[in-house]
Amino acid sequence: MDSSRLIICGSIALDRIMNFSGRYRDLIKPDKLHVLSLSVLLNKLEETPGGTAANIAHSVAQLGEHPVLLGSVGPDAADYLKSLAATGIDTKHVRVSKLPTASFNVMTDSDDNQIGGFYPGAMADASGLSLKDWAGHGTLVCVSAHDPAAMHAQVNECAELGLCLMYDPGQQVSNSPAEGLQAGIRAAEVLIVNDYELSVLAEKTATTIEQLKNTVPIVITTLGKDGSVIEGSQVPEPINVPACKPAEIVDPTGAGDAYRAGFLYGYLRQWQLLDCGRLGSVVASFVIERHGTQTTLSKEAIIRRYQETFNKEITL
Repeated sequence: MDSSRLIICGSIALDRIMNFSGRYRDLIKPDKLHVLSLSVLLNKLEETPGGTAANIAHSVAQLGEHPVLLGSVGPDAADYLKSLAATGIDTKHVRVSKLPTASFNVMTDSDDNQIGGFYPGAMADASGLSLKDWAGHGTLVCVSAHDPAAMHAQVNECAELGLCLMYDPGQQVSNSPAEGLQAGIRAAEVLIVNDYELSVLAEKTATTIEQLKNTVPIVITTLGKDGSVIEGSQVPEPINVPACKPAEIVDPTGAGDAYRAGFLYGYLRQWQLLDCGRLGSVVASFVIERHGTQTTLSKEAIIRRYQETFNKEITL
């Protein structure tokens, strides 16, 4: 596999991240869900660059890759694209739409539970973004959450062009039609979801979680503070990857994207799956220490924390 060819498809957004010290469970009354009216006092609010694909690309570029970012933004994201390009990301294929850039607004409670709203904006103008230019180049394509129709088209192109696919439907698993999800499962070499998304994926595709794990070669289930587990039809025994402890917990938003970046870096280099997951866990721990979905990463700090956590040396 050519480690210089990595395409990351998905959302590029300008986010608003909010935190409050209470817990949703203490505020929501189950017998009043039909008249739900909820307001919380925020401890922190920050507007920050984000988007699933941009977050993954940002972290993997700092590890040393030069990924191609494939997505759509509005004219309001010109400075954002320049900053992404400065990290080593190829942004030449990003479409500039007349619509405003997508925006994710999320509130996180003290238990790290989140409620968010996503405005698609320019993301809905991504249907014409094609992967045909990379056919025959040994390319690894990560199709992450964005416009469901565009995701379906990109999954089909991966299958038709013989491109290696990491399928990462994320929160769009609830909004995607069963046909699109089934196509992703069939085409994927790697499927990555959290445990909630995995259950929704199984339900919407009229299958079981075990059947999914027996269908896709590699299935990664992220479990938040409990780490992740790597299974699949080509994984003889489940591989449990513990979460790497951050120096402090500030905000978990974006940690899953950082995990994907670390995993992709190792996977491109044909590392053992356990080591890929461990690197993902370490990279995620640094994002948790900052407010926002993107942070500056130090290779030296990553190598040191990896060794301290797993008693093993790595080279980046």
